[in-house]
Amino acid sequence: MKRIEIIPLAKRKSEKRGIPQEWIKETVNFPAQIVEGYGGRKVAHRKYMVGDKEYLLRAVYEEKEELYEVVTAYLTSQIGRYWREGKDED
Repeated sequence: MKRIEIIPLAKRKSEKRGIPQEWIKETVNFPAQIVEGYGGRKVAHRKYMVGDKEYLLRAVYEEKEELYEVVTAYLTSQIGRYWREGKDED
């Protein structure tokens, strides 16, 4: 398994957004789904419950030779907007 590095800006923003780094690493390592992002980046998806509501964590990363470099991560309640049916990785 490749090492995961979260760039400093993404770390600060995810802390501000209340997203645990463990969730980001879990999402990249064990995604429910991966979709193509812009500029060759990949977006790992994984659903989490926050309180009594389901959210989608989207972790945008670049795959390097020896690591995954996370450039941003955020939670969204608009799961249907981003989830691609038939692309499950499970």
